[in-house]
Amino acid sequence: MYHDGGLTQPNVRMTDPADQLQLLHSRHAKYFQRCLAVLPSSCVSYDTQRVTIAFFAISGLDLLDKLDVIADVRTEIFDWLYKCLVISEDSQTQHWSGFRGSTALKLGEEPGPSHVLDHGHIAMTYTALASLVILGDDLSRLNRPALLAGVRALQLEDGSFKAALEGGENDMRFLYCAASICYMLDDWSGMDVDRAVEYVVRSISYEGGVGQGPGLEAHGGSTYCAVAAVSLMDRLQQLGNSRLANIARWCVHRQEGGFCGRPNKPEDTCYSFWVGATLSLLDRLEMTDTEASRQFVLSTQDAVTGGLAKWVDTSPDPLHTYLGLSGLALQGEHGLATVHPGLNISVRATQWLSQVHTSW
Repeated sequence: MYHDGGLTQPNVRMTDPADQLQLLHSRHAKYFQRCLAVLPSSCVSYDTQRVTIAFFAISGLDLLDKLDVIADVRTEIFDWLYKCLVISEDSQTQHWSGFRGSTALKLGEEPGPSHVLDHGHIAMTYTALASLVILGDDLSRLNRPALLAGVRALQLEDGSFKAALEGGENDMRFLYCAASICYMLDDWSGMDVDRAVEYVVRSISYEGGVGQGPGLEAHGGSTYCAVAAVSLMDRLQQLGNSRLANIARWCVHRQEGGFCGRPNKPEDTCYSFWVGATLSLLDRLEMTDTEASRQFVLSTQDAVTGGLAKWVDTSPDPLHTYLGLSGLALQGEHGLATVHPGLNISVRATQWLSQVHTSW
């Protein structure tokens, strides 16, 4: 049993080397290509969130070093993403600005809202910007002050963010999206950072992990969102060594073979990233059994269609395929690009982003 500063590794399943699985790079690349071309029938209810599904496919191809397979449609993807942009050049109405989730929501050609429910969504804005960066866009077509005004309008008094102007949930997911947007635009005027950090601190559970908000159960996804957001703000040490150690301990104990999102829940492919990236940001990933996690993730592959599933013997989907690959990449899987654990895109893409920032 490993021991380091009070952290202990839980019992994990050991794998027989003879049973080890291999990552099917080409099959997964084909799967992502299909997701970009046609929305999978299993995802038809997510038509209004196609920007995020496109991000999973684009960033997934980047991790697989297969972006060249969509090189001939790169301009079309740029044009489609910018058609999803709701932007106002009027300083009085810039709070509407952001990316919508799909062109299906757009009823006119004007750059502003085409109807009362047509406005930016903070998660779509994060994934759209990330996709543009991955594909090498210089973001020169963006009105950055307007986008930042759109983000700023979504922060509530308690420091959290809601998803869109017309309402909806407010929790740690959208605080993370706001931090990622500000980081990619290299401008933190889009949020009150102090209030955001205070919201994170109040959301740390007695268990050690972080909930979606104050008083809520700790969860692998919200723990990642909190730690990654504060890391992007360069405020991680503000949480204090004791809280950081407790978060790391809670995350380490989410492993059985694969990772789960909460105590007494089954292993789930996506938590190889949510929990793994949190530990990576805390420099504690080495305290886990990465090979056991790898074997669980690979066991969810569909060897015929490509793609990774939530669980073994279930159907693959874009989210679990991408997050499974990201989790493997964090562990150093051969043939996958290195991942930036805070932004959840390749390090290569963040290097391009740094060049873009320099040109501004």
